[in-house]
Amino acid sequence: MSLELVKWIKSKKGQQTLIIFMFTLIPLLLLFVFTYLPFAEMVKFSFMKLKYTTPAENREFVGLKNYIDVFSRDDCFSALKLSLYYIVGALIQLALALYLATILSFKVRLGNIYKGMIFFPYLISGIAIGFIFKFFYTRGFVFDTILGWCGFDLENLPYWLKDQSINNWSLVATSIWRYFGQNMVLFLGAIMSIDPTLYESAALDGANRWHQFLHIILPGIKPVLTLNLILSVTGSLSAFEQPFVITGGSNGTGTYFVIMNTIAHTTQKVGLASAMAVVLLVIIMVCTAFQKMIMNQLFPNDELIIKRAKLRAVREHKRRLTSNNSVRFNRR
Repeated sequence: MSLELVKWIKSKKGQQTLIIFMFTLIPLLLLFVFTYLPFAEMVKFSFMKLKYTTPAENREFVGLKNYIDVFSRDDCFSALKLSLYYIVGALIQLALALYLATILSFKVRLGNIYKGMIFFPYLISGIAIGFIFKFFYTRGFVFDTILGWCGFDLENLPYWLKDQSINNWSLVATSIWRYFGQNMVLFLGAIMSIDPTLYESAALDGANRWHQFLHIILPGIKPVLTLNLILSVTGSLSAFEQPFVITGGSNGTGTYFVIMNTIAHTTQKVGLASAMAVVLLVIIMVCTAFQKMIMNQLFPNDELIIKRAKLRAVREHKRRLTSNNSVRFNRR
């Protein structure tokens, strides 16, 4: 048995298997230690009453009490209502990113400069952006000064970070400014990977730019569109940096993640915070599945449409080659 094992290890197939195993062992080990193991501990903590300093033997098992508190306390589950602001902002963000990506996918003067300028905010640290917009929205500072130059009266302007009718929209605008460049780059890469002959075939069939966008671009970027939608909605549900840095969660801007951070690190109710994290994970999983189902309903036959367009493009290309060859033959 040992001789056969040694022969197998020395063989080409055995060497390939060992190399694959060794290359995957360390990443899987790191993934288990820093992701799955802490997640399992978090789920376990969600059924307990404890603080960070509570010894293991003094941790009290409370069952589903923490989960009941998540749905019954006013400062926990109700904070998810603020996510609706960010979800609306995410939809605006995706529409703006898709619009600009569609334009910049064609030949545009100084297009590379525009792409770099739009993507640049995503490269800045979220904490730095938070401090920038904290002073940007402060009364009498940059934003109010710009509006004053445009003829607005400072006394009639709202307090952008204190007025509860407008402060969440101010934070949403900050989020849009930072993240729509990332969405645009993903859309741009997907659009530029579409076969250009499809546009030629569609134009010969009488399709205008809107029809090309609707029947070629949208079906062609469905995977990236789904990915961007999932990332944007899950990011809206877990919004943290902007409200935490700019307002500290005050004046009605405390999102679910900000409240969870306060419960976990200020009041040290680790069990309740863990239950909130598990509930948020379940909500995100449900939203992801729902979004995929909607995308499949909106684009049920996208692959068939693209295949037909490709066949038309190939046929048109062959027809052009045949006509060109016949013209050359007649000239001779």
